[in-house]
Amino acid sequence: MHKIIVFLGPSLDRTTAAHILAAEYREPAKRGDILLAVESGATVICLIDGVFHQECAVAHREILHAIKKGVRVVGASSMGALRATEMDTLGMVGIGEIYRQYKSGELESDDEVALVFDPVSGLSLSEPLVNIRCTLKKARECGIITPSAHDILLAAARSVFYPQRTYSRIVSAAVPPLDPEIRERFLSWVETGQCDQKRADAIAALEYVRDTCRTLSE
Repeated sequence: MHKIIVFLGPSLDRTTAAHILAAEYREPAKRGDILLAVESGATVICLIDGVFHQECAVAHREILHAIKKGVRVVGASSMGALRATEMDTLGMVGIGEIYRQYKSGELESDDEVALVFDPVSGLSLSEPLVNIRCTLKKARECGIITPSAHDILLAAARSVFYPQRTYSRIVSAAVPPLDPEIRERFLSWVETGQCDQKRADAIAALEYVRDTCRTLSE
């Protein structure tokens, strides 16, 4: 019987996660939490969310310690994708599009997945740049914004400090300013049309753990 511990925060709500995978869910991981999970008897650790600047981040050596103890460590979506990119050659398993983009070099900075969230509700209070990229690409492909507006908005998003990244703030930071018609069309569309790649990758990771554990138990 596997003991699965998942570190999950704003990437995916707990209710949805629990429907996908029966596991022990813990708050976003900070330095030392992987070691504690190993001490708790985890046989599988799924690292999705972790702290960036609030406290010390998960250390590479604690992930390596878990792997050497025979624990299967899976990473995706946020901190998990970052650490999997750095440690997949040592046995950590990376899942999802964000992991793939970091591995290929399309993404480089930690700030691509960084955001701020309400510690009580777990709800995101800002948009991670990786989701903004996907949303702007979709908006361009759907004809909501022009190619030039896409480039202006992406540059604006990158210029805004990550805790302040919201779509309204990004539009306001656009230089040169967007055409008023494009601006209003985009802000209206984004309410329901925006992408959430971090959520999609978190789901993919939980499904991977569920299916892998099921196969190993057969």
